[in-house]
Amino acid sequence: MHVFGPNELLADVLNTGRCVGCGACVNLCPYFKTYKGRTAMLFDCNRATGRCYAFCPKTEVDLDELSQICRDTPYPEDPLGFYQEIIMARAGARVGEGEFQDGGTVSALMMYALDSSMIDAGILTGREGLIPLPGLATRADEVKSFSASKYTAAPTLAALNDSVNRGFQKVGVVGTPCQLTAVAQMRGNSMKEEGFADPVALSIGLFCTWALDTRGLLAFIGKLAPGETIRKMRVPPPPAGVLIVETETQQLKLPLDEIRALVPAGCRLCPDMTAEWGDLSVGAMEDETGWNTLIIRSEPGFRLVRKAVAAGFLETAQYPEESRRHLSEAAGLKKRRALEELGVCGLLNTAPEEGRAALRLNRTVIEKLMNSAKEGA
Repeated sequence: MHVFGPNELLADVLNTGRCVGCGACVNLCPYFKTYKGRTAMLFDCNRATGRCYAFCPKTEVDLDELSQICRDTPYPEDPLGFYQEIIMARAGARVGEGEFQDGGTVSALMMYALDSSMIDAGILTGREGLIPLPGLATRADEVKSFSASKYTAAPTLAALNDSVNRGFQKVGVVGTPCQLTAVAQMRGNSMKEEGFADPVALSIGLFCTWALDTRGLLAFIGKLAPGETIRKMRVPPPPAGVLIVETETQQLKLPLDEIRALVPAGCRLCPDMTAEWGDLSVGAMEDETGWNTLIIRSEPGFRLVRKAVAAGFLETAQYPEESRRHLSEAAGLKKRRALEELGVCGLLNTAPEEGRAALRLNRTVIEKLMNSAKEGA
């Protein structure tokens, strides 16, 4: 990966609408800040290279290079990325009651990771109304306050950068696919710093097909439920086709076709639905209410799941083959759409003399992923 600096990040991402507000460039220096889902460069900076550019999930992401760093293998042709096993999971008896989304698997895993001292801090995302707020938990009993899904772009990684500045050395991160792409680039020491020590001891990814612009959603819902507090949001399985927003007095059903205009342009360039760079990846199950899909991708992830089950924090069950096939098809379709969009925008494997790419990947793998997605469509 060739690393550029903040001016290239400004030109390529912030000024083009490709920013997804992940927070990877925030709290590295005083120059980048985020507010209500928007990231801005506050002052001029003429550094030729910078961590802000190196960490961004929309600049020169080389999937083959990341795969060698994170998995010690070439980037796979499987739409689900590299994984060891897919299972069903939900929170166990030791977790207790809580307002969990689906099965509560993410909360259960983070609670056990903190309880067992596998991590000394957990980077999570809370919410104030519709505004997502990154936060840090150091005790298992703090995790539940971050439960439930957020469908707006969140600057979660700003809290990760802050935790490193504060000296935490075993950090657990829960994030979306774009956020965990940035985390993978951080963990790969893309700046080639001497004495580099990876502070991330655990990464848990959340399935994601899109996020919504925070300011846009605030304005949209503000017209329908002015002054009301948002309690919960969820997207039911197909064919519902709605985002359900629960306030203190009513339930709003927002057609997805009406809110897709609020999806940041950068989301359309993302080929990853299942958070491939996590140690574990978690999503909802379409046909099993109260359970999650759990993808185990690494040895640390495998050990965490096994120990969490033994300690009563997690329950697991066999994953249906039909569900795995549907999941693979959905992930393949997202890859195909993103690769097509990247090609149209001239951001896939861009020649150096023609500009800077958003994504790089072996062309043979691209062709196979595209063909498999067409066959499954």
